[in-house]
Amino acid sequence: MNGSVQLKAGSPGPKNGSGNLLEVSDLKKHFPIHRGFFSRVSGHVYAVDGVSFTIKRGETLGLVGESGCGKSTVGRTLLRLLEPTGGSIRVDGADITHLAGGDLLPYRRRMQMIYQDPYASLNPRMSAGEIVGEALTIHQIGTPQERGERIASLFARVGLRPEAMKSYPHEFSGGQRQRIGIARALALNPDLIVGDEPVSALDVSIQAQIINLLMDLQDELKLSYLFVAHDLAVVEHISHRVAVMYLGRIVEMTDKTSLFEMPLHPYTEALLSAVPIPKASARGRKRVILTGDVPSPINPPSGCHFHARCPYAMPRCRTEVPTLREVKPGHFASCHLHDAGVRFPLAS
Repeated sequence: MNGSVQLKAGSPGPKNGSGNLLEVSDLKKHFPIHRGFFSRVSGHVYAVDGVSFTIKRGETLGLVGESGCGKSTVGRTLLRLLEPTGGSIRVDGADITHLAGGDLLPYRRRMQMIYQDPYASLNPRMSAGEIVGEALTIHQIGTPQERGERIASLFARVGLRPEAMKSYPHEFSGGQRQRIGIARALALNPDLIVGDEPVSALDVSIQAQIINLLMDLQDELKLSYLFVAHDLAVVEHISHRVAVMYLGRIVEMTDKTSLFEMPLHPYTEALLSAVPIPKASARGRKRVILTGDVPSPINPPSGCHFHARCPYAMPRCRTEVPTLREVKPGHFASCHLHDAGVRFPLAS
């Protein structure tokens, strides 16, 4: 960090040669529903239902979708803040899905999180410096003096005065609080940061500052991001690749240019058509209005989860689950319209 104090947090295991920092395969997270006097399990909430993706070193994968589709649950589960129901999570080729206690601790240092709410995510009884340095203390990294120097350098790097270390969260604005959250995530020199809608609670002008800060930090520190958001304009600006989720599943994934210029899934088409753009640029653009409500994750539809709202649904969509497959080089979509010679309208 340009002359700042660097404390070694440790990096377990050898680096793999694939270039993939994170590999998530068929990840599932089902929450049981307990009812009755004996709290019997009467069903499950299928929050994440078979999600697979990779993130390379220095890459940002944007994860988008409607509220309740499982975006945040994916991030919390791959960090092992929630225990996965199924699937595997690999960091540098090492399977961390079932690690616990001391075996998992070194990997926690390498994966950090920036939370959505800059107000609720900071302990009001701790000073800003204590919040940022808490992870250093827990992992017993450096001497007290080294920790203090590291915290001061982090404050300067995220655009805060080192003198503010002694102030408490209520003394900061929303944007400043989120900068504290970013400094906290950087404290252990992580490889991967999960941003759970980190700018959605901020003013637009402050959003731009935080996004630019995250991009600068990525260039400087070679960070990888999983950027969870519902604002497609923000996702387009910061992401290298984008994955679109609907009701616990990824329905499309590709680089951001291909996704925004030629989506291959009807749900992605509907999302993009709802993005506000200048009137002159909107000429000739088709507005897609989805009918009905998002189905419940407790009882999701059979077959393709999107078929009840899809304007192109076929009979097989109601019974057969489409697989996420490579329709074009590097462009993955889970839609039966691409099978048997049937082409999605925007792909023609």
